[in-house]
Amino acid sequence: MDDESNAVPHNVVRLNAVQIRTLAHPLRARLLGLLRVDGPATATTLARLLDTNTGATSYHLRQLADVGLVAEETGLGTSRQRFWRAAHDASTWRPTDFDDDPDARAAAEWIESHQVRFMTEQAEQWLAAQPQAPQAWREAATISDAMLTVAPERLRALNEEIWELIVRYRQDPAFAEEEGAAQVHVFLASFPRAEELR
Repeated sequence: MDDESNAVPHNVVRLNAVQIRTLAHPLRARLLGLLRVDGPATATTLARLLDTNTGATSYHLRQLADVGLVAEETGLGTSRQRFWRAAHDASTWRPTDFDDDPDARAAAEWIESHQVRFMTEQAEQWLAAQPQAPQAWREAATISDAMLTVAPERLRALNEEIWELIVRYRQDPAFAEEEGAAQVHVFLASFPRAEELR
């Protein structure tokens, strides 16, 4: 996602090398994802959701906080119960941001691979649940692909248009208040075929 585009959601952080290296960890990536989707939570709640222990969750939350990706939610909890929240709605970077930092580049590649695995896992869970899902959701959901022949600039423009539409849906509270509304996954991946680059 181009961070200079109008299509970028509000409150997005462009990750620096330290942040991306910190985020390139399975538990940290899952913690940040849960906080972004479900909102503030305690280390205990997050540990239960992720089937891990509170000590590990607390440690990794502190690591994320040290680089500004999560923050303590001061309006919730007590002195013994600490709530954490995501500091941003989304993260972004450009593939070329870390060309001069092999460790950060490797971290970015790991995060992208992790995201692809997560998308696959979520799609497989939907396919397993789909036969029992309400008819309206079965008819509304889709998994599809398309092949286009475009120049890099045109692909970038296409991605920006798609993000503009997604941002409009995310920012309109009326959509979330409609009867039957639920959180849905929308995955975007667009890239040239590997054979085309040889």
